[in-house]
Amino acid sequence: MLLAVLLTFAALVGVGGAAVGQGRDQNLMACEEAADPDAAIAGCTALIQSGREAMGSLASVYFNRGSAYYRKGELDSAVADYDQVIRLDPGYAPAFNGRGYIRDGRGQSEAAIADYDRAVRLDPGFALAFNNRGYAYYRAGRYDRAIADYDEAIRLDPDYAGAFNNRCWARAVGGAPHEALADCDESLRLRPGAASTLDSRGFVHLRLDQPNQAIADYDAALAVRPGVASSLYGRGLAYLQLSEPGKGGQDIEAARRIDPGITERFRRWGVPGP
Repeated sequence: MLLAVLLTFAALVGVGGAAVGQGRDQNLMACEEAADPDAAIAGCTALIQSGREAMGSLASVYFNRGSAYYRKGELDSAVADYDQVIRLDPGYAPAFNGRGYIRDGRGQSEAAIADYDRAVRLDPGFALAFNNRGYAYYRAGRYDRAIADYDEAIRLDPDYAGAFNNRCWARAVGGAPHEALADCDESLRLRPGAASTLDSRGFVHLRLDQPNQAIADYDAALAVRPGVASSLYGRGLAYLQLSEPGKGGQDIEAARRIDPGITERFRRWGVPGP
């Protein structure tokens, strides 16, 4: 994929409070710590049904369950739990961030931005929420606003590799490939070998008419994540720039089989294909 994965949209927040009985200890641990989302959901649900949680702790339980539902792909249930968190504790910034992340994934950019607005007002140091709002602005075609949010995420967390990659991509699509290249380089310094950033840097090299460098990055990206349409298509275009139509055509056709819309997407990004 071209843009960096936005990372887990919020860390699980501890429930807190004293446990009552061994069974409740186990539910508490599952709700807070279980890697298996079904186990986390079961633990959190048991705590909710116990009726013993204080108001603040109950918000954390709902948040943890919502995060587990998200990991399981049950997005409606995740949103319902984040709604509950916000009802119980309107100052709970991670719940706004989590709900915004899901809304943005559903194409509800304005609603997502409104949630991120609340998250960063409540917690001005919330680098992840700034990054995620930047991605929502990018999806809405508002590149300047996206870059401003990535700037803030990086200011708050100078080691935020994903934000550097996202700013790289926004700058590349927005017509500033030289600045983009510096961002991708920094992202890869912080997180060497990241396929999403190698893909982004390959695209930057295409914008800079540097096909050999683009191919090297796409090769490295595909070695980590084979079969990604954007990497195949970009490498195909780079081969065409080098007058190697056999290799280029093979990659482009493979990319189109995986993602029939890839040619139109590259055209929108300013790199038309054959």
